[in-house]
Amino acid sequence: MRTATTVEASGFGDDPAQVVEFVVEAERLGLDLCFVAEAWGSDAPSALGYLAARTDRLLLGSGVIQIGTRSPVAVAQAAITLSNLSDGRFVLGLGASGPRVIEGLHGEAFAKPLTRLRENIDIIGQAFAGEKITYSGVRYTLPRPGGEGAAMRLSTRPRHPIPLYLAAMSPAMLRLTGEVADGWLGTSFVPEGAVHAYFAHLDEGLEHSGRTRADLDICQGAEVAFAADEETLKRLVDARKGELAFSLGGMGTVNTNFYNRAYSRQGWTTVAAEIRQRWQAGDRDGATALVTDEMVLATTLIGTEEMVRDRLRVWRDAGVNTVRLYPAGDTLEAKLETLGRAIELVRAVEPGG
Repeated sequence: MRTATTVEASGFGDDPAQVVEFVVEAERLGLDLCFVAEAWGSDAPSALGYLAARTDRLLLGSGVIQIGTRSPVAVAQAAITLSNLSDGRFVLGLGASGPRVIEGLHGEAFAKPLTRLRENIDIIGQAFAGEKITYSGVRYTLPRPGGEGAAMRLSTRPRHPIPLYLAAMSPAMLRLTGEVADGWLGTSFVPEGAVHAYFAHLDEGLEHSGRTRADLDICQGAEVAFAADEETLKRLVDARKGELAFSLGGMGTVNTNFYNRAYSRQGWTTVAAEIRQRWQAGDRDGATALVTDEMVLATTLIGTEEMVRDRLRVWRDAGVNTVRLYPAGDTLEAKLETLGRAIELVRAVEPGG
């Protein structure tokens, strides 16, 4: 398995210098791939360009660029520029985001996210291929009808292949990922429930395009933290419960919460619904109290070193190719120490490790 992480330029107490130091040191520790998120903070492409100049070997990916925040051609231009500047070390990660960001911050309708993502991929593919860009879709029509524009091609080309990764949680998005992507950026992943919740839909898409699981990088993310004793383990698990309650109750709207739906498909339908109900009603403590130890431990890499090692073996056997590590720690040094230990464990569970 490869190792990866995700950072935000506005992370680490909003200190970009610490983010850069973390990434540079992560490369030295042997990390394979670093994604840069943007969510509702810093943008990803700007940070990726800077990190490309500060690293030598590390693969760098957008994790993710949110469609609807830019035109498809603007995404393609950023991807080509980043790939060429980094000598082919760029991975394009795309995702639909959610209505709070797309509608609340950017004023774009969130309706038909699957259609929007597919049309983005089609148009970006034309740009990468150096074709004159013409498109007639549900969301995009290029050139704009009735205007003075004409079909154009970009004056720049990618000098290297640009892998496409999609952040997907819903069945329809997972099928699209299997059909067209090089990698799947997943989260809220329970290996024991992954066949029904995730892989069945990915495999449908793969079969549709004549591919197999070997053609898709299964890239899963999880918090990693090490506990020396039961007391520390309890503290780490309890601390994660509030974050998980926010994901299930506050990430999205009353009607649209992809994290809640993912947990529901993996066996926690009733409790996930109750957590969302309490969170939306303003009872944050009550929502947090409903999160069980099992929900935390099933979807993270939190535990003793032996527990984390065993869990990594389960991930490996479930088909995970790349482990996206979110290291715990109150300081930069602590996060790097956790990351280094986790990278060593991933290496140890590999054949011959």
